[in-house]
Amino acid sequence: MVSGHQKQILKQTEEYVYDLLKDDASGHDWWHIDRVRNVAKTIAIQETEEVNFFICEMAALLHDVADGKLNKSEAAGEEKIRNWLKTIELEEQERMAILDIILHLSYKGGTNKKRLSSLEGKIVQDADRLDAMGAVGIARTMAYTGAHGRLIHHPDLLPRENLTLEQYRSGEDTGIMHFYEKLLKLKSTMNTSVGKKMASHRHIYMENYLKEFFQEWEGDR
Repeated sequence: MVSGHQKQILKQTEEYVYDLLKDDASGHDWWHIDRVRNVAKTIAIQETEEVNFFICEMAALLHDVADGKLNKSEAAGEEKIRNWLKTIELEEQERMAILDIILHLSYKGGTNKKRLSSLEGKIVQDADRLDAMGAVGIARTMAYTGAHGRLIHHPDLLPRENLTLEQYRSGEDTGIMHFYEKLLKLKSTMNTSVGKKMASHRHIYMENYLKEFFQEWEGDR
């Protein structure tokens, strides 16, 4: 499974990521990382194919370090993750496998069309997208909405289609629009059988939430 040396590296990485993200209030905090790691483990354990658990956990821990939303730019985020991977004792093959997952994981408003080739990448991508769904996903959406000064809902603003990355991140949306522009689309992007099953449950929860939301919004409940 995971060697003693790998456990030490995981501990170092955990401490590094915790220090970076512990104070984030946008839904990309340490506990998001911890949940993604735990879901990735849940999926990996149930996989029938052989999974490199070390690569899986490292990618889960580091997956948001390079995110453009949390850095001055995509390039600055990539440099940060490359620098960290140089400071720990990894085989070059491991370093490249982790980096490939991190740099190609993000949804990016649906503009990221690259399919992750490794099973570990598919598992971590599913885990990350699952954390944007269901009860936790709703909570994270509203946290991000508030942190960036956006409205929860405006009935005159409609969901947008075929967005560029710049349009997706422009801030010209609401919390409810985000359901239609991203969250409700995630179920169809799952890679693994376990991820698909979990996504189906969380998708239904979000649909029911929206039904309740609009009834309450109109004063019907």
